[in-house]
Parts: sequence; C-alpha cells; structure tokens
Amino acid sequence: MELTGARWRKSSRSSGNGGACVEVADNLPGVVAVRDSKDPTGPTLTFTPTAWRAFVTQISHRA
Repeated sequence: MELTGARWRKSSRSSGNGGACVEVADNLPGVVAVRDSKDPTGPTLTFTPTAWRAFVTQISHRA
C-alpha cells in the first residue's frame, strides 16, 4: 500500500510522555492507515474507511 502523502496525526488519547502513541492518516482516498508513533518507518495497519468507522464506534462504546 502506497502511503506517500499521508498526513499523520496522534490519537487524542495519546499522552505526551512518549508512551503508547497511535497515529492515524485518514486523508488518503479509500484507506485509513494506523501506525505506532515511536516507529514511523515500521509497519502500518490499513483499513477501509467503513471498517475504520466501525472499529472506532466499537471502542468508543467501551471507553
């Protein structure tokens, strides 16, 4: 998956102390990418926008 041009943003739940940080790029057509902010050149997970919305909805109800 080509992620050139991805604009990464940290989760609003991430702390500023270098802890468990997740970044999301949702500006690319047809894909939402997720990565570990401590390893920006490492692996990413990709979702369709529909699958990402379903995931976020599910975790929002559990928080």
